[in-house]
Amino acid sequence: MNWEGKKVLVTGAGGFIGSHLVERLVKLEAQVRAFVRYNSRSDWGFIEDLPEDARNKVEISTGDLKDSGAVWNAVKDREVVFHLGALIAIPYSYMNPGDAVQTNVIGSLNVLSASREFGVEKLVHTSTSEVYGTALYVPIDEKHPLQAQSPYSASKIGADKLAESFHLTYGLPVATIRPFNTYGPRQSARAVIPTIITQALTGGKVKLGAVSPTRDFNYVGDTVAGFIRVAESPESTGEVINVGSGKEISIGDLADKIASLMDRDIEIISDTSRIRPEKSEVNRLLADNTKAKELIQWEPRVSLDEGLRKTIEWISEHINSYKVNIYNV
Repeated sequence: MNWEGKKVLVTGAGGFIGSHLVERLVKLEAQVRAFVRYNSRSDWGFIEDLPEDARNKVEISTGDLKDSGAVWNAVKDREVVFHLGALIAIPYSYMNPGDAVQTNVIGSLNVLSASREFGVEKLVHTSTSEVYGTALYVPIDEKHPLQAQSPYSASKIGADKLAESFHLTYGLPVATIRPFNTYGPRQSARAVIPTIITQALTGGKVKLGAVSPTRDFNYVGDTVAGFIRVAESPESTGEVINVGSGKEISIGDLADKIASLMDRDIEIISDTSRIRPEKSEVNRLLADNTKAKELIQWEPRVSLDEGLRKTIEWISEHINSYKVNIYNV
């Protein structure tokens, strides 16, 4: 696909992955429209952090995914749509499951409906490895059963199935990308890696929930490359594709690795408020990325150590942007 001049929409553009995707698309010379949630401060999230020359090339569209009119205005005249907009915090979904459903299910329905109405060439729908729940076997391929171990996971399963239904029912050219745990610069302290880094930077005590679960961490640049390849590949249409490193590490070992890279001594403290309900905890995630390698010729290029170093450097330079002394849900 030639991205030069391609009319693209990115929902969730102000978020962590979305802002990196927008930046990459601008470099590819696409005409990017960024859909960000409206607020009275005209705060565009991490779009604000883009270099000025890149930011000035982005068309900003504000609204709410739950508002079909706002979504339709954003999708109108776009050729490719990347749908990343979602409420992604699992602890928040425990407290407000209705909000997760409204945003992630109804919001996705609005994007799907508008994409069908306006005849987009390709819609890339964003899933999550959380839909798999605790691994029943590893590595986890795309045929692994879906297990809704949190309201967030359930809402994303619902959205994924809507995307599947729009492809099978209406022939909508949609592909579903299923990223495993993405990390990197700009990520909020809602996620575990920034949580560890920010606490290590500001003191020796690091509060965490369960430390035995394992995760498959993928650097944000590699995840963004996966989004681009899914959009470009005709073979991805109608498919679900895992994007992960194919390696796992426990949260406890991850904390030790980060402390070592930072050359700091830390004390890990178990914080019960951060521990998921027993049957909601996802104990193991490990991606089988064979399909991505074979179907869209994608594979990760950044090692965990290299990616962590880049992330530590960025967070160190932006530590004042984090509220370190609270539990970010």
